[in-house]
Amino acid sequence: MNPILSVVMPTYNGERFVATALTSIRRQHSAGIEVIVIDDGSSDRTLDIVCEFTKAFPIRLITLGRIGNWMAVSNIGLREAQGEWACFLHQDDTWLHDRMLEITNAIEDFPGQLIVSSAKYITPNGEVLGSWTCPLAGGLIDSHSFIERLLVQNFLAVSSPVFRRQAAIESGGLDESLWFTADWDFWLRLGAISPVLCIPKALAGFGIHSGSQTAARPLQENEWHEQLTTVFDRHFPKWSATSEIASDVYRVAVASINVNLVLAHRSRGESARFTPVIRELLALGPSGWHRYLRDSRIVERLWARLKARRSERVNGTKNPRSTSAEINDR
Repeated sequence: MNPILSVVMPTYNGERFVATALTSIRRQHSAGIEVIVIDDGSSDRTLDIVCEFTKAFPIRLITLGRIGNWMAVSNIGLREAQGEWACFLHQDDTWLHDRMLEITNAIEDFPGQLIVSSAKYITPNGEVLGSWTCPLAGGLIDSHSFIERLLVQNFLAVSSPVFRRQAAIESGGLDESLWFTADWDFWLRLGAISPVLCIPKALAGFGIHSGSQTAARPLQENEWHEQLTTVFDRHFPKWSATSEIASDVYRVAVASINVNLVLAHRSRGESARFTPVIRELLALGPSGWHRYLRDSRIVERLWARLKARRSERVNGTKNPRSTSAEINDR
């Protein structure tokens, strides 16, 4: 019998985090869970740690030569998996309490392709920095409303959603050319297929630290802008709305992209002018401000990072996540 859920976990030099991630699964593991760890050529103790965990519960370990592309590694895991449903778990993220119970209850009678939930921002030592909430009511959300919110900003932690694996494969999986925005593109594609189910609680912990693959990756000139606009330009024309709502979403989404670009540059110590972005935000007017604050989750994103930096100062450790966390949170 095929498992209910396949957990696809790409790893690379994650010895600091992988034990915590696997422990969070082990606490909720059942016969209906398949765990697939796909290692992208780690040179530290990641593989040794994973092998130790295979003694505690079943894990399928796939070792690769160095590919250097987390999307490609994740896609290999999706194709190797056998579950009807699947989810990602990055090596520095965790499952929160009762995640599997909530998921099992949710998928029992759900005919759609995508189930979403909120997350918590966490440090590598498990300190909770704040909430990362979906701007959605709990229950069934029609595709149009879901896409309307998601076009403004990716509000989903990569390890939070659960999706039908076959639909994910048939839709093309993760776009391997989008290092920073592949998950945003992925959720937009799956969310457009059928209504989305929202579980109104946090079910995953999203790690904030400077050692993530996305944070450590060098940026090419204009790369962030190109990847954000590529995803938006790919999905906005497919979304059907009245001209008034479409115009409002377009203006807010463009402003959100520009805010993210400024934050990206500043987080890397590069110069960036806030004044034009502030003017753009002010020009949105009250309804645009409401949409931006609601769908971008900007307050939650910035507050978590301010707390992370305060924790860093207190503990004397380096802990801020850079560009990817400010913009698309992996």
